[in-house]
Amino acid sequence: MDIMTISEVSRNFNISTRTLRYYEQIGLLQSQRKDNYAYRIYNEFAIRRLQQVIVLRKLRIPLKQINSIFQNAEKTHIIDIFQENILELDSEITALTTIRSILDALVLRLKESVKINIKLDLLQDDDILKIVEPLSLTKIKFKEEKCMEELNNANENLNKLHDKDVRIIYLPPATIASIHCIGSVAEIESGNLLNQFIKETRLYEKKPDFRHYGFNNPNGNMPDGSDHGYERWVTIPDDYEVKLPFTKKQFLGGLYCSYMIPMGAFDEWFKLYEWAQNNEKYELNFKEQAVECECMEEHLNYINKYILSPDDITIQIDLLLPIREKETKKETN
Repeated sequence: MDIMTISEVSRNFNISTRTLRYYEQIGLLQSQRKDNYAYRIYNEFAIRRLQQVIVLRKLRIPLKQINSIFQNAEKTHIIDIFQENILELDSEITALTTIRSILDALVLRLKESVKINIKLDLLQDDDILKIVEPLSLTKIKFKEEKCMEELNNANENLNKLHDKDVRIIYLPPATIASIHCIGSVAEIESGNLLNQFIKETRLYEKKPDFRHYGFNNPNGNMPDGSDHGYERWVTIPDDYEVKLPFTKKQFLGGLYCSYMIPMGAFDEWFKLYEWAQNNEKYELNFKEQAVECECMEEHLNYINKYILSPDDITIQIDLLLPIREKETKKETN
C-alpha cells in the first residue's frame, strides 16, 4: 500500500480532513513527515488503523472506547466493551419491538373500527395510555452482524436525520471577541488563545451567559492542512474593549438549524447539510457573497470544560446552518 496524503485519505475514505486531524489530536491516528516530501503522510499502518476506526464507528462504538481498545488489545477487554454496547442495543431493540407491537395492535383496532363504522378515541383508552406512558424511544440501531456492504447500507440509512433530530433556533445579535488562526493546528492554537483570554479577563464573571462559536476560515486546500484556518468567537458586553490578537466584531444573528454532536463527530456535518437540502419547510440561507460564519459550531458546555471543571472532558457541540422558511407559492386561478 502506497503512502497517502491527508487529502488522498479524505477522498478515498470519504472522511473529512477535519475529522482526520481530530483523530490525530486524541491519539487514534498518526501521520509522519518524510524526507524531501512537503506534506505529512499516512503510512500503511496508519491507513489500516483508520480502516479499523471507521468500521468501529459504523458499529456505533464511541471514540473513547475505540481509543481504549487500541491501548489495551487484550481480547477480554475488547469483549467487555462489545458486550457493553450489545446490552445497550438490546434495551433499545426491546423498546422498539414493544412500540412496533403496540402500533400493530392500534392499526388492527383502527381497521376493525372502520369496518363497523365506530368512532374510536385511542387517546381516551386507559389501557393504551398505561402501556405507552413508560416507553422511552432512543436512537434506532441495527442488531445483526453485517458484511461490509450491508454495514455501509445500514449505516447510511441510520445516519439520515429526521425533523425530530434537528432544532430550529434563533441566534440573537451579539458583540463578540474574535480570534483567528491559520495553520495545521489552527483549532488548537485558537482554542488555547481563547481560553487564556477568558481566564485573564474573567469573562465568566462579567458575562456569565457568554456563548462560544467556531468555524473554518478558510477550509484550506493544502494536503498538510497548513492553509487551514479556524476562527473562534466569544460573546462579550457591548462596551467591552479587546486587545490584539483579538478583534471586536458584531454578529447579526439569525435563524439556524441545529444538530448536537459529541466532540469529534465532525462528519455529522454531512447529515445536517443533507437534511437542510431536502427539508420541505426550510432552505439553506447562504449569502451570495463569500462571508464568514456560514457554517458554525457552538460549544455548549465550554465554560464547564475549560473554566469550572477542566478535568471533565465531556463537551457537546451544536452544528449550525443558516436557514430561512421557504416561500409558499400562491395558487393562481
